[in-house]
Amino acid sequence: MLLAGDVGGTKTNLAIFAPGRSPRAPLVKAQFRSSDYPGLEAVIRAFLAQVDVRVKRASLGVAGPVARGRTVATNLPWVIDRDLLRDALGLDKLILMNDLVAIANGIPILGPDDLRTLNEGRSVEGGTIAVIAAGTGLGESFLTWDGTRYRPHASEGSHADFAPTDPLQAGLLRYLQERFEHVSYERVCSGLGIPNIYAYLKEKRYGPEPPWLAELLAAADDPTPVIVDAALDTAQPCALCALTLETFVSILGAEAGNLALKLLATGGVYLGGGIPPRILPALEKGGFLSAFRHKGRLSELVAHIPVHVILNPETALFGAARRGLEE
Repeated sequence: MLLAGDVGGTKTNLAIFAPGRSPRAPLVKAQFRSSDYPGLEAVIRAFLAQVDVRVKRASLGVAGPVARGRTVATNLPWVIDRDLLRDALGLDKLILMNDLVAIANGIPILGPDDLRTLNEGRSVEGGTIAVIAAGTGLGESFLTWDGTRYRPHASEGSHADFAPTDPLQAGLLRYLQERFEHVSYERVCSGLGIPNIYAYLKEKRYGPEPPWLAELLAAADDPTPVIVDAALDTAQPCALCALTLETFVSILGAEAGNLALKLLATGGVYLGGGIPPRILPALEKGGFLSAFRHKGRLSELVAHIPVHVILNPETALFGAARRGLEE
């Protein structure tokens, strides 16, 4: 039996897979709130106690850079060491990978119902595939064709310097530079980034904050869902939240286009994470693709690259399971 997991800053998904079965067909699975546990070992022990299944192998995707079998989770106070965790759990083998590598590894087994296409484009057979995922944080990865199959690769490109593309975003950069030592794309293009955009727009008086929204934000543990819901609410719209989401979408589109150019991702760009499926109406309005294609002399090249939103929230789990089952 294989234990597979998708370990994120907000939630951790764990599942048991049997050899010879599809990586899309777990025998049992469960979800845990990551912040409720002191570390990954505690989460896994809680899961195994629930399912009462003996496992000897594990394959885990973790939200953080993995180097020499060790990672410090990006948005959690967890240090995860592959060898220490393997020995503590009594496993024969433990594979530890970045969560975006897990998502990338799951893309080849996705079906049409798992995707929403934003730009049809023209996919090149064997072309490099780019992955950018906006959730609690922002992640990036990619796949290259080796002649027989696609191979996933890690990246920490989301922590590269944020580059504004218009006066509003230039003001946002200056605002955040006064508050953070380094302003990366993750600071403005993630669940952590949306409140930063909102705070800037509010302080610079781009629109009033309605009293009902102020009450909701004051009571919320996480302001991001409140801002997103208010932006998408047609019955009680909030112009300030709508501009926040519009800015977020434009930045996401620009960075997705940057990634496509850097990788020459003629195989397509895939948007993962929990936010894109939640904001599909905003992504389909046109602001995302306008920013994605706005690349000067190479705009036409980027315009022909397919762009898909990953709708299946278990893609990273399936990708981790696929890696574990193959090995």
